[in-house]
Amino acid sequence: MRSLLAEFDHENQSTRKILERVPDEHFDWQPHAKSYTLRKLATHVATMPWWATMTIGQNELDLAAPRTLHAPSNREELLATFDALAAEARQHIASLTPAQLEEPWTLRSGDHVISTMPRGVTLRSFCFNHNVHHRGQLSVYLRLLDVPVPGMYGPSADER
Repeated sequence: MRSLLAEFDHENQSTRKILERVPDEHFDWQPHAKSYTLRKLATHVATMPWWATMTIGQNELDLAAPRTLHAPSNREELLATFDALAAEARQHIASLTPAQLEEPWTLRSGDHVISTMPRGVTLRSFCFNHNVHHRGQLSVYLRLLDVPVPGMYGPSADER
């Protein structure tokens, strides 16, 4: 569990740094009609720790089931949401046993099973890597808005 926690903590440091740069005044901006708005993408990134909590607390997620997500109205709410969900997820990750990491976990949409993998693999791919992917998208949004992009795995071009 220590390696999962270390990875979670490391990635969350970068996630928080990028969320700190999301400008309130551009929450409704989107780079393309098919793209998320900045608010929706930043909210998705900020709420990704909930996915880890959910993955640990249940054996499947049905994407067809109705869900209500809070839509923060500013960066302060966005960061508060992220901080609370990350703290909760960290507690759940710390409580995992090796046996729980091996248990099957299923992603479905109604009757259609999208995937079934061990819970540990789901945490890494569906939760951690998924967040890195969307965090990368968020960095492009910031670049397009001429907001300095923070370094995540070393300094960015804006931090040199």
